[in-house]
Amino acid sequence: MNSKEFLKALNEITKEKNIDPEVVYDAMELALTSAYKKNFNSNTNVKVVFNRETGEIKVYSYLTVVDDSKMTKEEYEDYLFEHYTDEDDEDEEEVEEDEEKEEEKYSYFNPNVEIKLSDARKIDKTLNVGDTIDTEVTPKDFGRVATSTAKQVVVQKIREAERNSIMAEFGDKQDEMLVGTVALEDPDNYYIDLGRTNGILPKKDIIPGEKIEMGSQIKVYVTKVDNNGKSLLVLLSRVHYGFVKRLFELEIPELSDGTVLLYSVARDAGSRSKVAVYSENPNVDPIGACIGEKGSRIARIINELGGEKIDVVRYDKDPAVFIANSLSPAKNLTVIITDPKKQEAMVIADDDNFSLAIGKRGQNARLASRLTHYKIDIKTREQASENGINIRRIGDNMKQKKIPMRSCVVTGEKLPKRELLRIVRTTDGTVVCDLSGKINGRGAYIKKDVDVLEKAKKTKILEKRLECTISDETYEEVKNEIEKM
Repeated sequence: MNSKEFLKALNEITKEKNIDPEVVYDAMELALTSAYKKNFNSNTNVKVVFNRETGEIKVYSYLTVVDDSKMTKEEYEDYLFEHYTDEDDEDEEEVEEDEEKEEEKYSYFNPNVEIKLSDARKIDKTLNVGDTIDTEVTPKDFGRVATSTAKQVVVQKIREAERNSIMAEFGDKQDEMLVGTVALEDPDNYYIDLGRTNGILPKKDIIPGEKIEMGSQIKVYVTKVDNNGKSLLVLLSRVHYGFVKRLFELEIPELSDGTVLLYSVARDAGSRSKVAVYSENPNVDPIGACIGEKGSRIARIINELGGEKIDVVRYDKDPAVFIANSLSPAKNLTVIITDPKKQEAMVIADDDNFSLAIGKRGQNARLASRLTHYKIDIKTREQASENGINIRRIGDNMKQKKIPMRSCVVTGEKLPKRELLRIVRTTDGTVVCDLSGKINGRGAYIKKDVDVLEKAKKTKILEKRLECTISDETYEEVKNEIEKM
């Protein structure tokens, strides 16, 4: 392949891969310079120039013009010998020490890489100190070395560009649902073809009992995206509660347009999920919207989950009402918030609903607890009476304290205020953790979770909400506060 053909092929490749050709040209020149020095044992300053128009590669040796006063090592040693005489009063050891210090500071004239001004002006009278004189030194057999090196550089840059492009495409896909093709299988994982990269679906993260077939299309939830510098790691799951959340958003238009809001999800993969929804529009039935006409919408979700049961319940700002709703299908429950700060509640059920409230192997109560973020103690009316609990008195005289709720700007979850950390841009522009909840300024809430903080940093959502730039040091301070909690 001649120079013009190589240049044409190179330009076509960079265009196809969407790579800036200048990046490749510059990298080639650096690599070719190193290759020349290695293969031709050069101790001079050289540079390799790749002609962007013809594709020709030439090697140039260059000398830097220096002042005539700059001395060689031998000349400098003679200078020191003449400079320090027997007439000096200093001790001999001190004289030697001074000589060593002077020699360390001095830069010798090197004829391999430098030329004195007087000699340079014999070549070109316009030259000054600091200018360079170039001389072409391209070896006759340099073409073989150049071709091999250039190919290596091009391949490397293509790989880097593809990796960067893939990272740009998938870097913000964490917590999202993707569709891929089952490509490979090993004893521990399935490898899902996502188009430009493969994701890893651990076998422990598939729905219990489901069969994954090679070549089949499959929906997956992205739990982690990690770029280690060499490759992109995309971890997938079908058992994560976020998978159910994304399926609901896919199948229910009202969730996409904000008519219906999803508060939280709790899941025992392969068995049962609970989904809490609500609407700020009093004319909208959030549960009906999720179920769909004749159960059509929820049926599609259940089918994707392999028959997993789903309870769609109504979220309520009153934690007692919300807890009662979350324990569906149990009914006629009395809910007492026993400790609002610790988020503890007692539920009293009649005999007909007690087992329903608890569920098989405690599943219903466990999922309700995850859904509401409350520790729930379920008792029969008889058990409550034995413990001295007067339900009527409590119902008549005990005013339930409402728990203030806020939304995490990262996850969108609505959580009790004490489960969140308030980040504030103060009136003087400083970004701080508001542990008191009373600092004046523009604020935003995030979940007390280091992973959530990392996502906030990656997406810059806090900076958008607070309308300011947040330093790495501030993020580190917030991280330290979270780890203390």
